Amino acid sequence: MADKQLDTFIAEENLPYEFCPGCSHGKILGALSDSLKQQNLDPSEVVIVTDIGCVGLSDKYFVTHAFHGLHGRAITYASGIKMQNPKLNVIVMIGDGGCGIGGHHLLNAARLNTDITVLVFNNFNFGMTGGQHSVTTPLDSITATTTLGSTDAPMDIAGTAQVNGGGFIARATAFDKDLPDVIEKAMKHDGFSLIDIWELCTAYFVPRNDFGRKEMLGYMGGMQMSSGILQETERPSFQTSYKNIQQQASSQNPMGGLVLETKFSSDLTKPVRIVLAGAAGQKVVSAGNLLASAATLSGLWTSRRADFPITIQTGFSVAEIVISPEPVLYSGIIKPDVAVLIATEGKAKIARLTKVMEASGTIYFADGLGDVDSPANQLPLEFPESAKKDIRKNISALTAGFLTKELKLFPFEALKDAVRQIQKPKITEINLGVLSHFE
Repeated sequence: MADKQLDTFIAEENLPYEFCPGCSHGKILGALSDSLKQQNLDPSEVVIVTDIGCVGLSDKYFVTHAFHGLHGRAITYASGIKMQNPKLNVIVMIGDGGCGIGGHHLLNAARLNTDITVLVFNNFNFGMTGGQHSVTTPLDSITATTTLGSTDAPMDIAGTAQVNGGGFIARATAFDKDLPDVIEKAMKHDGFSLIDIWELCTAYFVPRNDFGRKEMLGYMGGMQMSSGILQETERPSFQTSYKNIQQQASSQNPMGGLVLETKFSSDLTKPVRIVLAGAAGQKVVSAGNLLASAATLSGLWTSRRADFPITIQTGFSVAEIVISPEPVLYSGIIKPDVAVLIATEGKAKIARLTKVMEASGTIYFADGLGDVDSPANQLPLEFPESAKKDIRKNISALTAGFLTKELKLFPFEALKDAVRQIQKPKITEINLGVLSHFE
């Protein structure tokens, strides 16, 4: 609340308004100022957001915060401002042109029920650029671009916001004496609020269509577009719902069992870059997760990346793991130190990587995947005799066990502990059985 009540929220040093004589914009701005005054708000608590058009000139007439942006994007800007600081009263002032150009944003702000107040200055044409027809131009109306009459059905802005879940929806005119009160109700509503305010463009629409206040009200009745408060729901705003979710999350451990504390040690002295290359369904990514998690449990720094197509259960599956005694500043792998080929799809996918490996690197390959075009050493994956029955279904878990034993990056017990901590009980039981072949 304001420490000192203002007589007006209009920045009088910027008057008179830059509107055409008889334009209704000034009436609506006056109603907004009166509403802010009767709410006894502090100007620092209010943000007015505008875009292009005659109404876009309006933000400078207020002593509040203001944001002026691109045409049709005002609702988006306002939503972002409200998310950043939910305590602000965010008011959007746009014309019918902004609703048409930014229709997608209007629909989704209403659907999300984001807590902003939209005042639509609806004068049925593009007033700033010469009076072209807009999305709200009445049928048969004469405009700069419909000289023989408009054939487009007009958009019901209030109805559109209403059916898409907007919390507070109203239709009014610039001449309504209770407009300040309606604006106050809209601003105090917890959720998306919109007032479709009908008004007169005296420069273009009025003279071309012999259109005045009486005709405007007649059009409203003829199109069965009711005035007054059309919808007032009790659904909480997006900001309120989001805050509740944050509070729930803060009362829980957001990482659950994925907080991995150091329990083991490692003698690793330099980074090791490992690429596992297999096929969809082989749980290659899971094996990469196990290696990275075991490294973390051993006090090492690590990163893990996955690559696979959008197809389900078909195509390649690749996991890249960097394990290092120092922070990993780049998670990409340009030249692997170790590559493991466990399926033809993966072998083909990482051919460019194996080809540039150093002679000191090692490529391990499953049956039938040897003879790689690479200067690196090439060795077969050698699993214990007892593991042969698990090769078809659990080759990736076997590979994680094999690499842990072969490379000695961290204790084998760290790999088993990773299985226990990051995998579901059923999978844990299976993989611990798989790893037992190496003991």
